[in-house]
Amino acid sequence: MSFKLGGFKLTKGMVESLKKVKRKDYDIVIVGGGPAGLTAALYAARYGLKTIVVTKLVGGQATEAPLVDDYPGLPEIPGSDLMNKFADHVRKYGVPIIIDEVVDLKREGVYWCVYTRLERLDRKYCGYAVILAMGSEKRKLGVPGEKEFVGKGVSYCATCDGPLFKDKIVAVVGGGNSALISALYLASLASKVYLIHRRREFRAFPVYVDKARKNPKIEFILNSIITRILGDNRVRGVIVKNKETGEEKELRLDGLFIEIGSEPPTEFFKKIGIPVDEKGYAIVKPDMSTDIEGIYVVGDSAGGPCKYRFEQIITAAAEGAKAVDSAFKYILGIKSR
Repeated sequence: MSFKLGGFKLTKGMVESLKKVKRKDYDIVIVGGGPAGLTAALYAARYGLKTIVVTKLVGGQATEAPLVDDYPGLPEIPGSDLMNKFADHVRKYGVPIIIDEVVDLKREGVYWCVYTRLERLDRKYCGYAVILAMGSEKRKLGVPGEKEFVGKGVSYCATCDGPLFKDKIVAVVGGGNSALISALYLASLASKVYLIHRRREFRAFPVYVDKARKNPKIEFILNSIITRILGDNRVRGVIVKNKETGEEKELRLDGLFIEIGSEPPTEFFKKIGIPVDEKGYAIVKPDMSTDIEGIYVVGDSAGGPCKYRFEQIITAAAEGAKAVDSAFKYILGIKSR
């Protein structure tokens, strides 16, 4: 007997072991193991709170960054290396990091209980407070050919798949930091990189834009969108449409990297009753709490009028720390009743 969970194959012995876990009670449960979640775990441990982290992926999307050059004290560090440092720091305090997917959250007395994909094994984790650091999912282009060629030339992770395109022609779609960083990284491997952006201006930091403009391997195609991805058994090209003239042209290429932002877990928030803003981000207060007592949201999936959205590792980490400070006071209030 075996089944897969997020790419992990669980054997019969592992399943039997997991059955013994059943319900476990903590002071605080942290959902998500990216910069916000791991920082929250570190601060919770330092506050003396019994803590657990449940996450699908240790490090979150930050692990996909080829290079992080804006985290103080750690210049030009690969995202995966930076997140390993975060995780090692958390483990130093004995905080368990469980690889699992959270599917529901329910109130049980003074506790909030997190139900995971392994709920069939009666596995759940309960805490007085829950910090949701669930990040966001990569946004899709939604054009013909995208679904068909995922893993066959269409990618959402330059770090993961870039080496497969050494000395080949690729394109990157997007205008934010992730797109520019990916283009620069791919230029170190590919023979040519097209950077396709729907506007003339970029949201990315000027330093990345300047570096890309100076790189002879990178060609900018601005004010343009992809309308179709072409191929046979894999990607062979794309149709690009100029938004001003309406002119369409075909670009022959071997790989397409999509970096057009991310989408929060809106449906999950709605399911458990957390109010969301017009873009689907959880509405939080300045201390990262929500309208539901004992639940906090931090990082890329947090929003609302009280949050200035600036999706950076350092701001996600700061939000994780703030949420723990607020949750600590909340938990003290419960324990003193």
